[in-house]
Amino acid sequence: MRVVVKVGTSTLAYPTGCLNIRHVELLVKTLSDLKNAGNEIVLVSSGAIGMGIGRLSLDGRPQDMPTKQAAASVGQCELMYTYDRLFGEYNHVVGQILLTGSDFSHAARKENFENTILRLIELGAIPVVNENDTIATDEISVGDNDTLAAMVACSVRADLLVLLSDIDGLYTKDPHKNPDAKLIPLVRELTPQIRELAEGKGSGLGTGGMITKLNAAQIAMQQGVDMVIANGARPRKLYNIVEGEAVGTRFIGKESGE
Repeated sequence: MRVVVKVGTSTLAYPTGCLNIRHVELLVKTLSDLKNAGNEIVLVSSGAIGMGIGRLSLDGRPQDMPTKQAAASVGQCELMYTYDRLFGEYNHVVGQILLTGSDFSHAARKENFENTILRLIELGAIPVVNENDTIATDEISVGDNDTLAAMVACSVRADLLVLLSDIDGLYTKDPHKNPDAKLIPLVRELTPQIRELAEGKGSGLGTGGMITKLNAAQIAMQQGVDMVIANGARPRKLYNIVEGEAVGTRFIGKESGE
């Protein structure tokens, strides 16, 4: 199975911007084991700006673009160093790919990206994909690695896309405000009612939210790719997700011809 896993800033870092060592080590161990089992893994990783904030000892997420870009530059080094070191402990090789939105809209650049990432997969490496936040100011403003992950999943013809976030899945109400909120385990169609459930932003260090996840679901579903939203605090649940068990919220990809 070819699986694209997107991990959010809230999973990788504490609110201080410092690395959440326990979460990252569990994530890497689980992904390495899934790869050992014969699965092909692509990791789409947020967290560059968040980790740069910690490394630069900033008080919080910067508001001006140059400081965001500077934080992304520092944080991306920390991020790839961490992945290279941790995956290396399990004898896996990682390869970095930084993308912008125009890499998908420009035919030649899109083809170059797809050739590279598919070759990395063929060679047994784990591609680690992130937005090129040091130069792509539009992408920083949107802060939408969920959509990036969906576009990557479609480009590599993945069997499954998993978005790991700070929430267990899509709920009938905001679970942080409503204790009676119920998890929606399965979505076969993105109806207006489903879209109305998405509101608000994610963590203070990240910029995502449920709206971007539903946008990602739409992209993936249209290309026949299943997508799951699950809690990144429990990386071992990836085993259950890959095996098709009910974890989080699963969005069912459309079969060709639908």
